Amino acid sequence: MSLKILAAIAVLGCSNTVLAQNYPVRPITIVVPAGPGGGTDILARSYAEALSQRLHQTVIVENKSGASGQIGTQAVARAAPDGYTILFAYSAPIYYAHHLYPKVPYNVKNDLAIISEVAESVLILVTNKDVPATNVAEFLQWARDGKGKLSYGSIGKGSASHLVSAYLNETYDLDMTHVPYKSEGPFAQDLAAGVVPWGIGTLGPQNPYIQSGKIKPLAVLANQRISALPDVPTMTEAGYPDEQFRAPTGFVFAAPIGTPQVILDLLTKETLDIAKSGPMQARFAQLGLEGAQSDAVQFHKKFETVDQVIKKMVDISGAAKD
Repeated sequence: MSLKILAAIAVLGCSNTVLAQNYPVRPITIVVPAGPGGGTDILARSYAEALSQRLHQTVIVENKSGASGQIGTQAVARAAPDGYTILFAYSAPIYYAHHLYPKVPYNVKNDLAIISEVAESVLILVTNKDVPATNVAEFLQWARDGKGKLSYGSIGKGSASHLVSAYLNETYDLDMTHVPYKSEGPFAQDLAAGVVPWGIGTLGPQNPYIQSGKIKPLAVLANQRISALPDVPTMTEAGYPDEQFRAPTGFVFAAPIGTPQVILDLLTKETLDIAKSGPMQARFAQLGLEGAQSDAVQFHKKFETVDQVIKKMVDISGAAKD
């Protein structure tokens, strides 16, 4: 190896070291591709506080909702790859969008540098208190009795909430109308008020209404029961073991492709360390989340594994046409 090449490698190594030591020198913006008040926003703000303390720098949360998370995700993909604009996304724009829309304005593999996946949201099949059902079988019978006359809400077109609901609607021939919301907060409010009779959402926004009795949880869409709702069975326990009822719902940190690896490595370490901390574990429990910590390599392995499951779910549900 020539002396020039060795010198170049040495200079690059030194510059990366300096970059890591100096970063961050100004505020970091976490873009959340969802509206305020939902589980993604709540978790992002908890992370912003923790990152700010660990990095000794201001961390700002900016909500950019719309197009099932694509607007905010595209904004990050097109941002300067300097580590000062990062994405904190729920599953829709990461795992599902490319199966639902003919033209997605970014490519997860080519335009985003994955930092980490820090948790998975547990979806819950919920109804308004006036729906005459106390379990999934009774709910399906009620839905069949009202075939063609009922609707269901979701936390946005293209979300796991939407796709799993649409899969259930199509598989069990319920003929219901989809009512998509822009974020989880408004969906939970309308469900509690009876504007929509049922849907699939996450625990965070639903839990106050569950505790007050305005919303009834019938089943959790997970491999096991969750501590926040220990008496609520899984869909498998309720007699519905379809793998589509355990669709991926991960929360992912990412940066624009081209972000220096030394910065990505630092952010990966910090975000995963925060995920394992006592305060964040408590926040996960409060929001009904499961730990699913993974780095970029582990994320991409999972992405490839679940991609065909999602494609099958979209094909069966007809959600791409919804």
